[in-house]
Parts: sequence; structure tokens; C-alpha cells
Amino acid sequence: MASFLQIILINVLLSIPLLAQKSVSYDLRFPNAVHHEAEIRVTFSGVPGNTLQVVMSRSSPGRYALAEFAKNVYNFRAYDQDSRPLFIDRPDPYTWVIEGVRGQVTVTYTLFGDFADGTYAAIDATHAHLNMPAALAWAHGFEHAPATLHFEIPPGSNWKIATQLIPHENNTWTAPDLEWLMDSPVELSGHDDPEWKIEDATFRLALHHRGTREQANAFAEMCRAVVLEEEGVFGRFPKYDGGTYTFLLDYLPYASPDGMEHRDSTVITGRSDLKDSASRAIGAVSHEFFHSWNVKRIRPRSLEPFDFERANMSGELWFAEGFTNYYGPLTLERARISTDADFFDTMSNAVNGVLNSPGRLVHDVVDMSRLAPFVDAATYIDRNNFSNTFISYYTYGEAIALGIDLAIREHYPGKSLDDWMRAMWVAHPDIDKPYTLTDLQSTLAQVTGDSDFAARTFEHHIYGLEPMDYRSLLAPAGLILRLAHPEQAWIGAFSHIVSFSDAGMELTGNSLRGTPLYDAGLDFGDRILEWDGKKISSQTDLESFLHARKPGDSIRLKVAGRAGNRSVTLICKENPNLEIVPFEKAGQTLTPVMQDFRKSWLGSKAVHPLPQIPAMP
Repeated sequence: MASFLQIILINVLLSIPLLAQKSVSYDLRFPNAVHHEAEIRVTFSGVPGNTLQVVMSRSSPGRYALAEFAKNVYNFRAYDQDSRPLFIDRPDPYTWVIEGVRGQVTVTYTLFGDFADGTYAAIDATHAHLNMPAALAWAHGFEHAPATLHFEIPPGSNWKIATQLIPHENNTWTAPDLEWLMDSPVELSGHDDPEWKIEDATFRLALHHRGTREQANAFAEMCRAVVLEEEGVFGRFPKYDGGTYTFLLDYLPYASPDGMEHRDSTVITGRSDLKDSASRAIGAVSHEFFHSWNVKRIRPRSLEPFDFERANMSGELWFAEGFTNYYGPLTLERARISTDADFFDTMSNAVNGVLNSPGRLVHDVVDMSRLAPFVDAATYIDRNNFSNTFISYYTYGEAIALGIDLAIREHYPGKSLDDWMRAMWVAHPDIDKPYTLTDLQSTLAQVTGDSDFAARTFEHHIYGLEPMDYRSLLAPAGLILRLAHPEQAWIGAFSHIVSFSDAGMELTGNSLRGTPLYDAGLDFGDRILEWDGKKISSQTDLESFLHARKPGDSIRLKVAGRAGNRSVTLICKENPNLEIVPFEKAGQTLTPVMQDFRKSWLGSKAVHPLPQIPAMP
């Protein structure tokens, strides 16, 4: 007779294959695509107990605010392996607890999706555009189980399937675990699919648009130039898990402009046709592809592992998103897809967005990053004061990247921000070695050979509120930072926070701290009835009125607001908006040293020949 310990050992050994047999199988059909519905069936095999907790994600990789995807799921049912209905409890809005389980559970539900962007699902007669956290229910305890997906192509459609999932026959795809599955968007449509190969990596477009095949091929050449130029920053491509990187592109009049990075693919959506907007669309490609290194592999520890059931906060988004925002336009400049003027205008906007924002005095760039769950496509109905307290970590990080790049180039000849990026990839090549803020500083010190420089940079500009000295940093490149509109009377940026009518100008947003509007005590809901006794009912009239004033002039306003009618005095200031201007445009001499500096900074870094960019047919 077996001993008690022998019985326990036998039971443990017998349970091992059962645990190993955990698997998940999804079947997706689109019989009512015209009304934006998908029918999804998922089977969980090898359930270890008699209950199963099935959930819809609340957040999605690359997004930091909660999205609550469960709101678009209905007709939720559960069945045992003999197709008998199982009891379902709903303890919260995004969880279904299924009871009476005997090894296998099949769940069916209807998914509604009509928002084509990088986060949600969009289903119609032309395509199924699926972000997996928005589409697929999953179960606790099955995070490490392999998943199989089978797609039923609607009869009579021309749909093809594009995704970074692992392909098999008969419209079937697999993922080794939940993290891979959730990070693998899918586009089913009659898309154009140009592709090219560089060394052992294949790059392909799944381009769902209303243009021509010739336009798709021309855009693919623009994408190829971006891919080659960004490879030059790091010296080589990442090791794509399937050997292929896929651009999932939807340029449709009903899409929502967006971009979202994934490990071996990206989703980019836009409203305009390539014929009219290729030069704008390529900017999103440049940004998102850079993410295949920065954030998908050079990964902050604060985002690893990603939690699909809560908001994910990171203090490193100024580097992960902001530095990527810098390299996006820099890549286009280096590949000669854009012009010097385009690049300098973009940098002017970033510098303005930091130096002239009141939020710079409230939060450092780390805390700006930590606010992402409140601003990254977050929804709320109450009013906030973000216009006075927040600067986008995209913009803030972009401006810091510009300043650090220029500082390294000036003080450490032969070195640049490119070296910092490469060193970060060497030290943190993938998600198994994520980085911290301390790692960023130590790697900057290593690259420059100057720990004091790295310490000062982080103390003053990363953890501190001190702006970088852009005027002096730009000068070695033969660039001037100057007022864009000197001597122009200014009351504050108002075009986006006001509405005009015959009743006057009403503030529809918060006035910004430090502006004449703010200093005069004007705020949301106030309506200016008269300006020095004159009624103004359009933006054109106001601009004409201000054109006749100069900084320091007083304007007597008659205002209606929460406190009733009142008279206030507004004092005009000089317009603080800045612009970056080349020496040669400003009538100053561009020296050979400056020319060399600029060439080293803005010249191509591609290790392979760049293609000729064709005109869009």
C-alpha cells in the first residue's frame, strides 16, 4: 500500500501535465460588421478549479489612462464542455466569475467597435481593426498559457489578415502568452501590402486606404527611408520576434488620428488621403518606428510588466515618449524628407511649449510624466487646471532632448544624443533588463565621461524646474532663438479658449497664469462686452484692435461673469512667442565651424543607401 507521502507525490506528478495543458482558443466572426459588431468565442482549457475569473482589460500597452473596454461587451454567456450554460457572477464592471467549471469553459460575447485609432476596435463593412485589449476577454490564471486565434473572413469580402502574431494555416495565428497576445493588434481588410527586406529583417505595410496601389508603393519608399535612418542611430535593428515588422496603417475619413507602438508592429490612423497628407503621415511613422527600440525594448522598470487592469504610471515618459518625439522630426530631416525650416519650426514649437508654459513652474518633467494617467486620452466631466499646471511629456521631453543633444555635441566632441541612445540599448537591450531614472543618469555619465555633467543635467532639468539655456545651446549650430513678434501687443494665447458672438468674446477655457488676461482676473465663463468702449464680435476684429496697441498699453474692459458686470483694466505685454532662425536668415555670418556642427547634427546616419523619395502619384 502506498504511503501518504507517496500518494501526495503521485498527485503532484499527475497535476503537472494538467497544468501544462492550459490553453486558450479564440474564434472571431463578423456577421454583423455593417453595424460594428464581432461575435467572439473563447475556450479556456485546463481550468484547475471549479471557478474561472474572466476579465476585459482596463488599459492597453502604450496607453496610460484607463479605457474600460468592458463597456463594449454584451451578450456574455458561458458554457461547460458539454455546452451546458454555467452560472456567471458579475462582481465588478469588468469581471465575470464563472462557477461550476469542470476543466473547460467556453465563453461567447458580442463586441461593439466603431473607433479606429491605436487603442480601441473598429468594425465595419470595410475592415476589422482590432486592438486586443479592447477586443479579447482573458482569464486569471491563464496569463502564461498559449493562445490560438482563428478569424472567419466574411464571405464575399477581400479581407486579408495583418498582425505580428505567429502565422499558421487557415487564418489561424498564435501567441505564446497573454502579454504577447495583448500587444499584437490585427488589421483585417483589403489593404495594400508592399514590403521590403533589409538584411535578415522584413518590413511590410498593411495599408488600408482609399488611394491607389501606386500611392501605397510611394509611401512605402518614404517608410523605408525612415526605417534606414533610424537604424543608423542604433547601428542595427532589434531582433524582431518573427523576423518581421508590420506597419498597420488606416488612412480613412472616419478614422481618429493616432499612433500606437507595439513590439514588432505599430498602428497608425489618420483621416486624410495619402495624396494630400503623406508628408504629415510619415511623421507618425517616424515616431512610432523609433519606439521599436525606445520603450518597447529600452523599457522603463515602472512599466514592466504592464498591468492590464489598472492605470500604469511612469516617471520616465519624458525619455520614452519625449525623446522619441525629438527623433521623429530629426529622422525626417536627416533622411531629407523634410526641410531645415520644417525641423527648426518643430523645435521652435517644443521650446515655446516649455519656456512659455506656466506649468514649468509647477512640476518637473518626471512628475509631468507621472500625470499621464490623467491626460493620455483620459476622460472626465469636471473641469481641471492642466493648462496652468501641465506640459505634455512629449513636448517637455522633446525640448530636453534637443538641449542635451546640443550640449553633448558642444562640450564632448564626437559625442551626441545618439551615443546615449545606443548606450541605453546596450545596457538595457530588452524587457528583461528594464531601466530606472538612476540608470539614465549613470549611462549619460558613461557616454560623456563626465559624471558632473550628468548630475547637473538631472538635478537642474530632470528633477528640477530650471529650463535649459536654449539661446546659448543653439548658437554653435548657427541658430538664433529670438522673439517671433517683437513689440507686438499681446494679451495671451486666446484662439483656443474663446468663442465670439454678437454678445462679445467669451472665455471657454482657463486663462493662463502670467498672461494679461489672467492678471486682469478674467477666467472661464467671463464674457468681454466692450474693449475701450468698442464691441468686438470676431477674432479678426480683435486682432485688428490689438494691432493698433503696443506692449504696456492699458485696455478698459467691460466684463460679464459669475460676479455680475464689472469693469477691469488689462495691461498688454510683449508677445513672448519664440522662433529658431538660422544665422544666414537673420543676416549673420554662418561660419565653417557652425556648418560642420550643423552637418554632424542634421546629416544622414543611415548605414545603408537611402532610397529616392518619389513624388506621390
